[in-house]
Amino acid sequence: MATASARRTEAAVPDAVTLLKADHRQVEEWFEAFQKARSAKVKEDLAANICKALTVHTEIEEEIFYPAFLAATKDLDMHHEAIVEHDAAKKLIAEIEASDPSDDFFDSKVHVLSEMIKHHVKEEEKADGMFAEAKHSKLDLKALGQQLSDRKNALMSGES
Repeated sequence: MATASARRTEAAVPDAVTLLKADHRQVEEWFEAFQKARSAKVKEDLAANICKALTVHTEIEEEIFYPAFLAATKDLDMHHEAIVEHDAAKKLIAEIEASDPSDDFFDSKVHVLSEMIKHHVKEEEKADGMFAEAKHSKLDLKALGQQLSDRKNALMSGES
């Protein structure tokens, strides 16, 4: 029987879809704040937060969620589209990380990344999207959520 502490920790970890959606909401907030920001320092900090969060998010999806999704659903089209969208976002993230607000294209790059991510999120979260398909599959979303959470925490703390 699990201890009370273990049960609280287990209950506190969201399922995979809830965790990934929470990541989406956080990045959306930062994109909105970036659009409203006037200070170069604030924009630089927000862009850094966005890029770090998206880098970690794409990594946990590609390492854990997408392979599990593909194994459970065999939906190659949806899987491949998500990977291609990630690749495009990674290229733009690298450009943003290599620049700063003094770059004439900095704001535009962050704005385009925001639009790319909005599209990607819409695709994953729509009624017949990847998350809905995952929920209707045999995936253990709770166990997957734990794996995603553990890996996310390791990446956020700088572990490889």
